[in-house]
Amino acid sequence: MGRDEHIDEVIHKLKEMLQQMKFGSITLIIQDGKVIQLEKSEKVRLK
Repeated sequence: MGRDEHIDEVIHKLKEMLQQMKFGSITLIIQDGKVIQLEKSEKVRLK
């Protein structure tokens, strides 16, 4: 997988995660200049 394909995959996954979240955070784990892991921490607000 080339660098551009890797970046496109990361962006696609980030978009999916963002569309599903209302509150929370997304952390990118980077190793050797490449994103190797995405972590999602989601908050649920009770009213």
